[in-house]
Amino acid sequence: MSDTSEKSAGSDGNTSYGHKPFQRSRSHFADRITADGRDGWPVEAGRYRLVVSRACPWAGRSLVSRRLLGLEEALPLAVTDPIQDDRSWRFTLDPGGKDPVLGIRYLSEAYDAREHDYPGGVSVPAIVDVPSGKLVTNDYQQITLDLATEWTALHRPGAPDLYPEPLRAEIDEVMEGIYRDINNGVYKAGFASGQQEYDEAYEALFARLDQVSARLTDRRYLVGDTITEADIRLFTTLVRFDAVYHGHFKCNRTKITEDAVLWAYVRDLYQTPGFGDTVDFDHIKRHYYQVHTGINPTGIVPLGPDLSGWTTPHHREQLGGRPFGDGTPPGPVPSGEDVTPAEQI
Repeated sequence: MSDTSEKSAGSDGNTSYGHKPFQRSRSHFADRITADGRDGWPVEAGRYRLVVSRACPWAGRSLVSRRLLGLEEALPLAVTDPIQDDRSWRFTLDPGGKDPVLGIRYLSEAYDAREHDYPGGVSVPAIVDVPSGKLVTNDYQQITLDLATEWTALHRPGAPDLYPEPLRAEIDEVMEGIYRDINNGVYKAGFASGQQEYDEAYEALFARLDQVSARLTDRRYLVGDTITEADIRLFTTLVRFDAVYHGHFKCNRTKITEDAVLWAYVRDLYQTPGFGDTVDFDHIKRHYYQVHTGINPTGIVPLGPDLSGWTTPHHREQLGGRPFGDGTPPGPVPSGEDVTPAEQI
């Protein structure tokens, strides 16, 4: 993972964005937490701590999944400051600048506990083993799949099936294109160091957005008639698009608000319990514009866009679909995990 939404290489790394070719690296720590504990990390309520930045779309996936599946008590949450210093993600939002459970000031300390002098970047989402203080995994692609399929014994009653077995092949195919051209595509455009690199990423991004918009014209969700992992992965990019990717990353052919289908689709999800109640636009905007000094050297955070439209009617329910399948919506946001709604920012 190679951008500061997940990784920091220090202040020099922040200023380098836009000055060298962008390439996302693979997750270095790819152990899995499974029901049978085959990697040495069994699913166990309260044993692990999920570390996120609310600014990061990859971490945003795990926030949505955790809420929909009702894993808040089983997998407690640590939220980092959206602004990093030269040691990356830090717990300056907590009293005394330390995570109250792990007792550390920087997420990098959990990385070092797992692998001393680890040379790579410090990324979120990250799951840390509380008893040992060691990082377990930073594999953002696998974490949410495992929450859906390996943590089932700890799911809330009525939890939806976010990765239904009969649809997995189609979900995987849809997600692959969305990842390459949209999730990662905005970064390839935003951190491009040359015109051709930017042009190619821009064209692929909007070609895929057009394809997704056409797919969603007469269906409420990407695959099947319920919310799946594919919708979660698309949502975390779309919800950030107008606020940061359109201007900051030069993905400016059109805004999401200018595509009637995508704007209605992302509002539908935003208004669904478990989605919008995990989104912090303040963290998102301050992180991107203040940390990526290589492409925004002034650090000025724009006042726009107008966020008041996120709670307006979307009318997507007319397409049918059952958001949670045979399940039910998640309960209220746990105390201490609430965010400021978009219309109040």
